[in-house]
This record gives sequence, C-alpha cells and structure tokens, in this order.
Amino acid sequence: MSFTTEQQPGVCEQAPAATKGFTLNHSMLRVKDPKVSLDFYTRVLGMRLLRKLDFPEMSFSLYFLAQAEEAAMAPQDVGERTAWTFAQRGILELTHNWGTENDTEFKYHDGNAKPQGFGHICISVPDLDAAVRWFDENGVTYVKRPEQGKMKDVAFIKDADGYWIEIVEPARLAKLGRPA
Repeated sequence: MSFTTEQQPGVCEQAPAATKGFTLNHSMLRVKDPKVSLDFYTRVLGMRLLRKLDFPEMSFSLYFLAQAEEAAMAPQDVGERTAWTFAQRGILELTHNWGTENDTEFKYHDGNAKPQGFGHICISVPDLDAAVRWFDENGVTYVKRPEQGKMKDVAFIKDADGYWIEIVEPARLAKLGRPA
C-alpha cells in the first residue's frame, strides 16, 4: 500500500477528487529593495529569475525565482515562460512595492518577532557543511548555526529583509522527530 497521509485530528484521509492537480506553486515575500534581495537569492542561494512582472498602475513589481535546475527548463518565449512559471512547484515570489527602497526607516515584519506569524522558507542543500562554508564566505547572517541549539544539523539564516531561511541537508534528517 502506498503512503497517502499521516493521521492527525483534522486531517482529511482522502484528498477530494475536486483537488486533483492542485499544486503549491509559490510563496511570496515582500522585499524593501529588489536589487539587494535579488543579489542574495541569485548569488548566495543560486536561484534564477524566471520572470519579472511590473504593475505600474499599482506601483509594484513581482519577481519569480526558482532553483537553477528548474529554471533551465523554462521556455524562452516570455508568454510561455509566464504560463510555465505558474505551473511549477517551489517558486519564490519577491514583491517590491515601489519606493520602499528609498525610505531608510522602512522595514517589513519578518513574522518571527512579536506578534509571530509567518516563520520561514526552507532550502534543501546536498551538503550542509559546504553550504555553511559558502554562507560564511559571503557574510550571511545566522539565526542559528547547525551545531547550535537542540535541533542539530539545521541552520537558519536571514535574507536582506530579515526573513528566516531554514537550511537542511535531507540525508541528515531521517531521525528527525523520532525518540532518541
């Protein structure tokens, strides 16, 4: 028998037929300065910009990013690439409300300060130690290094807007959540 879901109170055991084909496409973060954020996500985390959409009538821009492997499959045609982008999994959308980059006092709530809400996004890496060395070389700010705290082998870093990014090496997490 194949796995369908863990059982917990409130979990619907079978996905309703009407939801077949639903895909978690993207998560959105608001960013103060797209130049700074795009540098972090493309240079430090290796993501590629799939598409930028401007909405001048509402004074904002959207930047859709994906990991390089997924981005390599994107169509060249801008319209086809837009449609393709909205059909993918694991896309990060950065939203820039024009003018925030010029306001020295402006800051978004990271979701981890009081009142808490949004927590973090997560990036899986093939080698956590190599990723930590790369982050150190690039002066990345840590919330928690892998050797710190009770949950070992998990790092948390911050982006330019203070959003937390969990960094994990999947092979190290097989025992996570199991009694010692």
